[in-house]
Amino acid sequence: MGASDDGPRRLQVGQYACPLCRLPQDRVATLEQDWVLLEPGVTVLAHLVPAEHRWIELSDGRVTVYGVCPPDGSQRCRIEHRLACAKQPLPDLWPWLTALRNENARAAERRSGPEPSRPPEVWPDAG
Repeated sequence: MGASDDGPRRLQVGQYACPLCRLPQDRVATLEQDWVLLEPGVTVLAHLVPAEHRWIELSDGRVTVYGVCPPDGSQRCRIEHRLACAKQPLPDLWPWLTALRNENARAAERRSGPEPSRPPEVWPDAG
């Protein structure tokens, strides 16, 4: 059996290579006895990240999602590598904003289309 590129590749203790971009990412245990792959060395102010994407490091090394809204202005969090990976599509973090952007794109397309024909300056005698 040979090496497979189907999943993360082991680099060193706690780090894996992303199967898409090949950059290292941290594999960290969660409170739910699961694992999450986080962007290494990056902490972001929590209020800049949507609640369901804020990973807070606990004292025992595990992480958990920090869904407090609004977060403390000085609170920092980590983000999943998939949000920073250049080879993966960015998830729809704010569905209402995506819907607004789509509607604005349609409105712009309607404006750039051909102008409707103008009515005649003199109307025919209809009776």
